[in-house]
Amino acid sequence: MHGIELTPEHPVAETVEHAESAESEGFDAIFAASHYFNRDPFIALDRIAAATEEVQIGPAAANPYDTHPVTLASRMATLQEVSDERGVFGVGPGDKSTLSSLGVERDRPLRRVLESFKVAQDLWAGERVSIDGTFTASDAGLEYDVEGEIPVYVGAQGPHMIRMSAKHADGVLINASHPDDFAWAADRVAEGKDERPDERGEFDVAAYASVSVAEDADAAREVARQPVAFIAAGAAPPVLDRHGLDADAAETIGDAIERGDFGEAFDAVTPAMIDAFSVAGTPEDVADRIEKILQYTDSFVAGTPLGPDQEEAIALLSAALDRATRE
Repeated sequence: MHGIELTPEHPVAETVEHAESAESEGFDAIFAASHYFNRDPFIALDRIAAATEEVQIGPAAANPYDTHPVTLASRMATLQEVSDERGVFGVGPGDKSTLSSLGVERDRPLRRVLESFKVAQDLWAGERVSIDGTFTASDAGLEYDVEGEIPVYVGAQGPHMIRMSAKHADGVLINASHPDDFAWAADRVAEGKDERPDERGEFDVAAYASVSVAEDADAAREVARQPVAFIAAGAAPPVLDRHGLDADAAETIGDAIERGDFGEAFDAVTPAMIDAFSVAGTPEDVADRIEKILQYTDSFVAGTPLGPDQEEAIALLSAALDRATRE
């Protein structure tokens, strides 16, 4: 899979135009970022479904905290219908700092994600579901049929979530941008696959990297500050240690995000954080980094911000992916 994430921070019509460009540039999967402060990803995906023909589409990654998991399953099933069975369900625990700003406690994230997509799969299969776990539902069901298979990709960063994904899901979107993180994650995937039942079939390991590309490397790196702030704020201590990053600095960024002071959070991002948590620079820089990442993954999904000029970045990124996979 060569995928791309589009963020509905732009008007939906503009996001749809970018999706059309991505399909024409050869991307085969389009994901919509899922954050409450942007436009609704499922509305954007509906419009993208109508404007495209072949690409897989889905949220990346929807979280089962700010939306009840049964409701989330129904929204995904509706997207599967309107896209002529091109849906792919990206689901993850969500951003802790962002959820905290809504007063939502992200408790037992691994169990919540696992229960959520297992319940979704049962609902899509036409079953009625009752559960009393990290969430509750009593005799819930969908009053319509769901055609085709909807692959589940778990957005993951920590060791337990990655292992769980390899055991239970169809794929994993590993939220990382540095080859060292993917080398570490490859061992976690192997551990999960050792417990994976044969009937679950193939498992796709996808890099889900924050990418910013432009002919001007400095401009590309500057735009990378925004997503890197969120990634740094949510990074576990072992991840920060792996890259020699200051935990106090990451906590300061997280505190600013929780207060809604995004400007302060973005300004606090360091060059070392950009190196660790993004693929940012010229097309040649990006191609070189992607090539190293693909030594450990099957697929590559380019996450936001993509670059200072979205339309140009889509074309530059497509060329960089071609170069990375050709050489």
